[in-house]
Amino acid sequence: MILAKRPPWSSQITRFCVIHTFSWLVSWRRVRYSSGGGSNATADTSGRLSELFLPARVHVSGAIGRALERGRWSDTVEQELERLRVDVDPFVVNRVLRGMSDSETAVQFYWWAESRPGFDHTQFAIAYIVSLLFIDGNFFLLSEFLERVTSQGVALHRSLYRILLSGYVRAGKFDMVIQTFDQMVTSGCREFGVDYNRFIGVLIKNCCFDLVEKYYGIALEKGFCLTPFTYSRWISALCQSGRIGLVEELLADMDKFGCFPDIWACNIYVDYLCRQQNRLLDALKMIEKMAANGIDPDVVTYTTVVACLCDNKQFAAAVEFWEEMVGRGLKPDAIACGVLIFGFCKNDKVDDAFELASRMLSLDLEFSVCIYNALLSGLLRSRSISKAFKIISFMRSKGCEPDIVTYNILINHYCDTGMVEKAEKMIREMEKSGVNPDQYSYNQVLKGLCKAHQLDKAFGFVSEHMEVGGFCDVVSCNILIDAFCKAKRVNSALKLFKEMAYKGIQADAVTYGTLINGLYSVGYYNLAEEIFEQMLKAQVTLNVNLYNIMLHNLCKVGHFRQAQSIFSQMIQEEVSPDIITFNTLIYWLGKSSRAIEALDLFRDMKARGVEPDSLTFRYLIGGLLEEGKATLAYEVWEYMMENGIVLDRDVSDRLITGPDPKTETRQAARETVGKRILD
Repeated sequence: MILAKRPPWSSQITRFCVIHTFSWLVSWRRVRYSSGGGSNATADTSGRLSELFLPARVHVSGAIGRALERGRWSDTVEQELERLRVDVDPFVVNRVLRGMSDSETAVQFYWWAESRPGFDHTQFAIAYIVSLLFIDGNFFLLSEFLERVTSQGVALHRSLYRILLSGYVRAGKFDMVIQTFDQMVTSGCREFGVDYNRFIGVLIKNCCFDLVEKYYGIALEKGFCLTPFTYSRWISALCQSGRIGLVEELLADMDKFGCFPDIWACNIYVDYLCRQQNRLLDALKMIEKMAANGIDPDVVTYTTVVACLCDNKQFAAAVEFWEEMVGRGLKPDAIACGVLIFGFCKNDKVDDAFELASRMLSLDLEFSVCIYNALLSGLLRSRSISKAFKIISFMRSKGCEPDIVTYNILINHYCDTGMVEKAEKMIREMEKSGVNPDQYSYNQVLKGLCKAHQLDKAFGFVSEHMEVGGFCDVVSCNILIDAFCKAKRVNSALKLFKEMAYKGIQADAVTYGTLINGLYSVGYYNLAEEIFEQMLKAQVTLNVNLYNIMLHNLCKVGHFRQAQSIFSQMIQEEVSPDIITFNTLIYWLGKSSRAIEALDLFRDMKARGVEPDSLTFRYLIGGLLEEGKATLAYEVWEYMMENGIVLDRDVSDRLITGPDPKTETRQAARETVGKRILD
């Protein structure tokens, strides 16, 4: 037999706890033996009790223990025990087992003791062996031991089943947990509600919701009710897994049994409702139920609902709810303050957010740097520059130093407003203050320089600052290539494109699209198509924008066959065409007197679920009228009117004054189109 080795996680503390637990059980058993099962303590009883602790019996257990200490179980050890010629009883055996540390030797001694004439083990000996096997992690021997014990007709006690369940749970043997619980239920031993609560709790933790429902039903049939704690954990797990339907049934059951979830479960349920569409009212009702059942909403509850109200643009209600929280004596934390400020700033209610922030600060509430950043960004977007810089001064006075996001917001503002020198100065200030600029910081300054048409300075900025610090990435290169192409300096763009490969920067779809568009703009058609082929060989993931660039430029130079090939490739690669794709093709087909093909493309567009816009109809009707196909133009116009899209005035004028074979149709068109324009 392979001897079990003690696992590294076993500790002396664990063994100490197990030994002293069973010491108490053995002591209780001793009292039971001494009392003879009776209820009255007599002098004779005291005499029998004292006999159990005679030094001779202690000496016997000591002698057996010393024999077992000589090594693992073997024939020699067994022969030594036989030579001792001692009488063993449950007290002696349990005392010996209590002093053993090797589970396999303990099991062998258990079987040896059982072989003594007239000897029967107690449940305590079995329990100690089981606990020792769990400590050693010897599950194979545990299985053999239990199978042999039960095959002898020994009925396991409820306490022993609990030890088994607890051990299997700690060992992560979930299948054995279920099997053991089923054995306990069918064994005939008395069950208690605590057993079902513990077992269902394990099932909940392992997200076995179907089994939870099964055993919950069995528990109810036997008259057992779950505790509020178990119900709360179940509700929390159901919300986190999206099984909301059963939660409402459990709440109804809890109401029937006169209990209610704890604040933790309530908050999780309220959060789930707030994240669902059109369930805000249900969340508010749940909060009312909480108050009615003595569960006061806490900061988390209020924060969740305030965030949901802001998401639903119910700002007045959000402020009212937030003030109710403060009125109840709850002190909002940074998250509670943040959700309200973020909600207002996100919806461009920056001035209101500023006023709210002032009120919050008057209550001596602390803001995180994220809240200050949200206010700063919103105020700068709304051009409230003075308020924005007051925010920076105030946050510093409160000991909240700007972080990388704060500086990036300012850099972005300076670059957008053409104050690139201030953005560069901000980079230097960051470096001095110990806040190192990141790639976003440098790329924003680079974008600002390019926007200000300072391309040489931008190129120098990359060389002197970004490359030195390792901040030059594909975004930086894309910004420069785009600027070079817009300035018609495509040779500089091509040079940078080639340098990217040398520097180990992988060009992406944006890089290729920008460069191809720039090459087409200066008439380098062949080179642009070569770059496109190079991109395909590089296995770059193409997006719809890149295909649109190719289609526009190919159609513009009259290469419709190639454009058709690119469009087919686009479909084959499962890149879905968008409205720009179809508008581009319809426009150039109309310009090339191929309006019927444009009409076919329009039908394909509808079949693919892409909704046409006003430009689609403008290009299509214009192309049909150019070729004198007025009847088809009117049909398209009628479809356009049915879908509520307004015509451009110049197209409307052409429809009214254009040739039409049916005078009545043209007259109707005049009246309807004229009315549509007036409306």
